[in-house]
Amino acid sequence: MILFALRCAADHRFEGWFRDNAAFERQNRRGLIACPDCGSNEVEKAPMAPRLGRSSKSGASEPERREAPSETPAPAPDNAPPSPAQLRRALQVLRRHVEQNCENVGAGFAEEARRIHKGDAPARGIYGEATRSEAKALVDDGIEVASIPWVPTNDA
Repeated sequence: MILFALRCAADHRFEGWFRDNAAFERQNRRGLIACPDCGSNEVEKAPMAPRLGRSSKSGASEPERREAPSETPAPAPDNAPPSPAQLRRALQVLRRHVEQNCENVGAGFAEEARRIHKGDAPARGIYGEATRSEAKALVDDGIEVASIPWVPTNDA
């Protein structure tokens, strides 16, 4: 996975994770990437400073870290796996983002994903339920889908 800094036509800046550059390009061409602020599908990669670590032998200080948004869990130290609480919180944030920015198509997910892929329905973010065989068939047909653990939105 690779993290890209993105910006829309209105110059809103945001980030997105993609399997690789080709996945970003495919999704962007199809209008599947939308600005979380204004919903614009005119999105391009923005300049992004790489995060480079330095050897402690060189006497250089640790690289500066960007402050994470308040709702995002603090990152684990380099090379350390995230804690279960950090993973749960990240999945809660992801769920909230999906629910606020995508359409719930329920059990009709596979059918609607195919309609969007063929151009028979407007390109947009959707979520819903699909069986493993439906999801595998979508992937086999070149339709990008992802399975997300759907954790409760709070810790109660």
